[in-house]
Amino acid sequence: MTAVGRAEREERVENESFTDRLNWLRAGVLGANDGIVSTAGIVVGVAGATAQESTLLLAGLSGLLAGSLSMAAGEYVSVSTQRDTEQAFLATERRELADDPEAELDELTQAYLDKGLSPEVARQVAVELTARDALAAHAATEANVDPYQLTSPWQAAVASFVAFTVGALLPLLAIVLPPPSVRVWITVLSVVVGLVICGWTSARLGNAPPGRAVVRNVAGGLLAMAITYAAGSLIGA
Repeated sequence: MTAVGRAEREERVENESFTDRLNWLRAGVLGANDGIVSTAGIVVGVAGATAQESTLLLAGLSGLLAGSLSMAAGEYVSVSTQRDTEQAFLATERRELADDPEAELDELTQAYLDKGLSPEVARQVAVELTARDALAAHAATEANVDPYQLTSPWQAAVASFVAFTVGALLPLLAIVLPPPSVRVWITVLSVVVGLVICGWTSARLGNAPPGRAVVRNVAGGLLAMAITYAAGSLIGA
């Protein structure tokens, strides 16, 4: 591989690594947001039925544990399925490259023709990419997959567990630490602040206007707490 080729590959890996970190950060923010909303709904609903601190703590901890484990298990299953699909695709590509490299070169050329390149340029690009790394070229072009950076299911599961737990701790601590007379209002205020931060951060990471995202996020959280508090009050009565 030439020095130019190495430099281009290093730049591509660096860009992909930055994009991957952004995706993980965005997923972490959304996981924390889920932890805030779901746990707040539970503890505020229970607070509508009873003022016993031990009951609120038990309900909040149960919601935190159940939610974080559910998030982790769901993320593990989802990423494992995606990884299995990607590995099967890569195995097929390796076999086809070994059995009929010319046909694969024609297929890669056609892919760049479909993107609008002229026949001469498409062929040249296909030949150079095949010489550099045929598997990576086909994986990126056909399935947008990097064969050297497949997502880890365990990493995804742990990240989801931690993100949900961090978010869930906010309403849990807000409901059990203050005096009974103000605990619901402090919880609501804390949740609103947390949802504003999560909404703003997720919008900025996605290069979207933060105002609308924040309003949606806060409105959804307030609605969830209002409904669960009303239900808890009716049950308590």
